[in-house]
Amino acid sequence: MTPAHETRRGILYGVLAYGWWGFIALYFRAVQSVTPLEVLAHRIIWSALLLLLLLAARGRLRDLAAAVRHRRTLLTLAASTVLIAVNWYVFIVAVTTGHVLQASLGYYINPLVNVLLGFLFLGERLRAAQRWSVLLAAVGVAWLGVSFGEVPVVALVLATSFGLYGLLRKTVRADALTGLAFETLLLLPAAALFLVRAHAAGQLAFLHRSSRLDLLLVAAGPITALPLLWFANAARRLRLATLGFLQYLSPSLQFLLAVTVFGERFTPAHRVAFACIWTALAIYTADAVRASRAPARP
Repeated sequence: MTPAHETRRGILYGVLAYGWWGFIALYFRAVQSVTPLEVLAHRIIWSALLLLLLLAARGRLRDLAAAVRHRRTLLTLAASTVLIAVNWYVFIVAVTTGHVLQASLGYYINPLVNVLLGFLFLGERLRAAQRWSVLLAAVGVAWLGVSFGEVPVVALVLATSFGLYGLLRKTVRADALTGLAFETLLLLPAAALFLVRAHAAGQLAFLHRSSRLDLLLVAAGPITALPLLWFANAARRLRLATLGFLQYLSPSLQFLLAVTVFGERFTPAHRVAFACIWTALAIYTADAVRASRAPARP
């Protein structure tokens, strides 16, 4: 297969992954009659089962056992498990409470949070353009806080939790599929216990309302796992600069859904904040492309 063909396939996988994540708010809006904790529990349970089946089909169940043999890997994956659970839960709450605009803001600033985390924890140097990008994004977030008299908590929690999650996963000896399978398995007992208690209290939606709702909740498994697999395929075939461009597809679609479909208000304060962040991302992206094209130093 030619490099050009591989690149085209990588772009297709990337568009599928980020497009899926961009439209995933539609799914959570469809199940908004179910409590966010129950939706999260179903996402964990059905994802764990699907990921186990995928690992078994590929003859890779031993990878899970290998991951727990190293104490550092086990502790890192335990920490990343907490972070991804927080990220999933906050996003579900954001959709069901009408804060998709804030969610899109969070994923817009996530690349800049990654730059800051790399500086703080990995000793990566910040180029001048990166410093200006982070500063401009901070101004945008601060403007929202001042305008509304409250900090945009949803955006900051989503950006920070996913940024820290990526930081931990960058340092762990586990690929995307194995790592996520391990994380969902760690969460599985708590998710199952929650559903059992909800059933005992007569508060469980699953199997108690409609077959359509039941199918939607079971679909949380492939809805979680498929874009991850597409992303992994894209990452293997594309340069980081190309992948960096594609990642803006997801928050852009969330932004459009929030304003045009969900009817969330895009106020003058939002315009200023998003203008700051979009400008910051333009500076950041141009700098990343320039750095990727620069000849490597001997």
